[in-house]
Amino acid sequence: MKCLIIFGLIVAVFGAFVGYGYLVFTELTRPLPKPEISDNTYWGPGDGKDYVPDKRINEFRLSVPQAEIEDLRQQLNRTLRLTDPLDGISFEYGFNSHALEQFVDYWREKYLTKWDERQEFFNKFKQYTTEIQGLNIHFIREKASEEAAAKKHVYPLLLLHGWPGSVREFYDIIPMLTNDQNVTDYAFEVVAPSLVGYGWSDAASRPGFNAAEMATVMRNLMLRLGHKKFFIQGGDWGSIIGSNLATLYPENVIGYHSNMCVLNSPLAILKGIYGTYFSEKIIPSRFFYDHHFPVWDKYAELLQESGYFHIQATKPDTIGAALTTSPVGLAAYILEKFQTCTNPGVKQDFGAIVTVFGLEPVLDNLMVYYLTNSITTAVRFYAENVSKAYTNLQLDRVPTPVPMGCSRFRYDLPSVTDWQLRDKFPNLKHSMYFQQGSHFAALEMPAMLYQDFTAFVGKIGLHGADSCDYKA
Repeated sequence: MKCLIIFGLIVAVFGAFVGYGYLVFTELTRPLPKPEISDNTYWGPGDGKDYVPDKRINEFRLSVPQAEIEDLRQQLNRTLRLTDPLDGISFEYGFNSHALEQFVDYWREKYLTKWDERQEFFNKFKQYTTEIQGLNIHFIREKASEEAAAKKHVYPLLLLHGWPGSVREFYDIIPMLTNDQNVTDYAFEVVAPSLVGYGWSDAASRPGFNAAEMATVMRNLMLRLGHKKFFIQGGDWGSIIGSNLATLYPENVIGYHSNMCVLNSPLAILKGIYGTYFSEKIIPSRFFYDHHFPVWDKYAELLQESGYFHIQATKPDTIGAALTTSPVGLAAYILEKFQTCTNPGVKQDFGAIVTVFGLEPVLDNLMVYYLTNSITTAVRFYAENVSKAYTNLQLDRVPTPVPMGCSRFRYDLPSVTDWQLRDKFPNLKHSMYFQQGSHFAALEMPAMLYQDFTAFVGKIGLHGADSCDYKA
């Protein structure tokens, strides 16, 4: 009898444990409803009580005083007191000081001497500013060419960059999107904004400006331009912002395409662990295994390369001050990210950045941060997105009906599988794997990204029905 009682207690405790575990699992993995957030929060200076929106759209043209370029040249002409790399070390400890000396020399002696040419290049697309929620937002607005508009279905497209990128990333892909191409029936009016706190866009004046708030500003920008419905394409932060926008405002999004398909919900994490051991059940081919698995190795790689993330998410103003006061320091910090985001075969090579991206594009991007003094406000975005106010929204657990397309470049951050992605995007229309390419796809492989995006658009089945929202 005593044994039966003990056995009964064991069964009861085990049953209670299993039952509690099931409740916890269900609570952590169930889909959540869309949260309600304000779509008109004021983020400008002051309290905004007497704020009257200025809805004008003003032309923008980059014009840097020659004195500012000369001052930068003088700063770069100072004797560098860099520490030699260790014997046998290339870029394993960060950006190699010998390589940095060469970059600085080129920046000073070659790049800055042709600044007028580079400035004209920056101005090749039509650019504007307008005030959204108290913030002056800079954006490229390039309409479809007359030839393309006459032959193609034209749709608005919101292009979103990330860190340490800028609108400069899109200069090669924009002409592909707006001009008459034989490979697709679609052309686009491209709107490529500088994110809030980045480039020539204002920064928020108080804490709390996270990816959901950024998505709201970007959506309101498109509404300001007359686009009630539009496509979104983004990588890095642009992917997170695009996902948030599609989640919070699905009525405004025709389709969302990402080249950084990440998902950090509890269910996605559990599925990722399962996939490490049973990958053949969830990926279309064994050739794509390295894109996702083994998950423990992917986490180890992220840990190794995410030191900057922790600094920027905890003490952004400290690192911002160090980088703002030293253009060489700013160069080392940003160039190291581009060096890392080449590919494992060349990222220890001195010529990796030149081979993969080219010197001018990378230095153009660096100049955006230097000229606008935006490194501090840009890295603050990391701190805002690890705050409880943002993480409590749990937007990765909120499904959205918006059609979604995913392109995975081999050496980008590890992406999730379609099995995981469909928990959030049940209307997943397009999924593609590339066995090359890395994090800055628009800069490194614009033609490949363009073809993948237009393939996604073609799968949605639009044939002019929504193009009435396009404003010529």
